[in-house]
Formats: sequence, structure tokens, C-alpha cells
Amino acid sequence: MKHLVMTRPNNPSTSTSPRLPGESGGVPDTAFDLWLQRSLHQLFDTVAKEPIPEDLLRLIEQDRRK
Repeated sequence: MKHLVMTRPNNPSTSTSPRLPGESGGVPDTAFDLWLQRSLHQLFDTVAKEPIPEDLLRLIEQDRRK
């Protein structure tokens, strides 16, 4: 799975587009990356830490057996 990295444009008049890691075209905006990471953790960490419902676990196990 590839992750997109937002880059800072070399020229403010050019349009910005997400780039894949390793692609040339600018320096990653670490301040934005840090802000985004913290914001996503703040919003979704509690959801990610919730236990997986038993019904879903049962469906996963049934699928594994097939």
C-alpha cells in the first residue's frame, strides 16, 4: 500500500498535487504531516481501541474456514 505525501511547491504559482514517497517535486511539509497525524489520532484513536464486535469476529472466522 502506497501512502501519499503532500509536498510544498517550488513555485507558489504552480499547482500542488499529492505525490507518492520517493517521487521528486519538493520537500515534504513536515508541519502539515505532523498536524494531520495528530488530528487523525485525536479523532480516531478511541474508535480504533474499541473491541471488535463478536458478530464480526465470528464472520471473520467463518470466512477463514472457507
